[in-house]
Amino acid sequence: MAKPRRGESLTVTIDDLAFGGEGVGRVDGYVLFVRGGIPGDRLRVRVTDARARYGRAAIEAIEEPSRDRVQPPCAYFGRCGGCRLQHLAYPAQLAFKEKQVRDCLERLGGLGPFELRPILPAPEPYGYRNKMEFTVAGTSGLPVIGLHEADRYDVVLDIDRCLLQSDTMNALLAEVRREVRARGLSVYDQAAEQRLDAGASRGLLRFVTLREGRRTGEAMVNIVAAAPDVETLGPVAETLRARVPAAASVVLNVNAKQASVAVGQEEHLLVGREHITEFLGGVTFQVSANSFFQTNTVQAERLFGIVAEACGLTGSETVLDLYSGTGAISLLLARRCRWVYGIEVSPAAVADALRNGRANGIENCTFLPGEVRHVLPALLRDGVRAEVVVADPPRAGFHPKALSALAALAPERVVYVSCNPATLARDVGDLGRHGYRVEWVQPVDMFPQTPHIEAVARLRRAG
Repeated sequence: MAKPRRGESLTVTIDDLAFGGEGVGRVDGYVLFVRGGIPGDRLRVRVTDARARYGRAAIEAIEEPSRDRVQPPCAYFGRCGGCRLQHLAYPAQLAFKEKQVRDCLERLGGLGPFELRPILPAPEPYGYRNKMEFTVAGTSGLPVIGLHEADRYDVVLDIDRCLLQSDTMNALLAEVRREVRARGLSVYDQAAEQRLDAGASRGLLRFVTLREGRRTGEAMVNIVAAAPDVETLGPVAETLRARVPAAASVVLNVNAKQASVAVGQEEHLLVGREHITEFLGGVTFQVSANSFFQTNTVQAERLFGIVAEACGLTGSETVLDLYSGTGAISLLLARRCRWVYGIEVSPAAVADALRNGRANGIENCTFLPGEVRHVLPALLRDGVRAEVVVADPPRAGFHPKALSALAALAPERVVYVSCNPATLARDVGDLGRHGYRVEWVQPVDMFPQTPHIEAVARLRRAG
């Protein structure tokens, strides 16, 4: 295996995709990761990084394109850090994601025979997102409102139109930009914040988050600023609602800390209501500025239908919903079982779940704040038992103590919802050593044009 030199130009054929969406090729046995390469491409590349066992390269020329290569419709493709697979035909995207799930479960999970169901494609490969977060940047000249450049946290692309969001959300983005520039509003400057001179002006605007109820048509604008300047931003909100009547809510979240996050420590209602509404599976949800809600409404409803099927409820069961978030799965299952316990670490999410339960007249849910690894053992000590457990953990998967508590609970069925095939494989492999067998796994494409993939796994306890 000959290691190439940094800066060297080579011809490489791409034969696979890595988990992050980079093309994978080999030159005399040496592995090269090529961003923008797809299986079937023959490329002229320049080596940008050469390590002992692998390197990275940038495309200089496409000598022969893959039959799956398509023209990306977005003007920002390649520069924006968002949609990395727009140049790959959608059927090929689906095949890549299905293969990713299978490879992880077989290679990392060491599973025996199981059914991998065909991936569930999204009916809307574009325009599917109900939430988008844009950064406000530019302390000199005209402010820009957009998304970070690929692999850069210090450069923001001024996005006129994002193809992943609706026309309504794009209209709101354009109006926010127009108002910010017309009124000469200042932009938060983290460098000024870090300077020692207290007189430095740190600016106001930090982020703009847009949300939309796809079933209701209600939209929300959440302006995240460094100060509670309602006097300045109130007229902006009034203009937004006048020009885009779908804007049912415009709120101001205040993040006065240096942490670059689009979440505030306090919230002020500028126009309309403090929330928008959405319908999902016959349940009405109130979605506030900082609520978690699945960002693809159509696919979320289909995903939750798969979860309900996997639970196999008859009406008499007690269900535990681990990592329950704002309670969407709990509330959708509550009408099919005797009782649901939801466990969630975020107090704000628990408050959302309780509010949505009351709004829908659902009384057979108990939502408990805290980490699963602490709350689940406490429930066991209190004598709570469950026939079915649903788990939708974060990308890191289960904490080992939480997985041990789940094994001690010994439910008949476990339904695992995962956004990370690698940690799904690890955790179901561990559950296999506790006597559980994976019956089937259903991949669901929640995020077309990106490498991300969701999957639902149904496990049954042996005996």
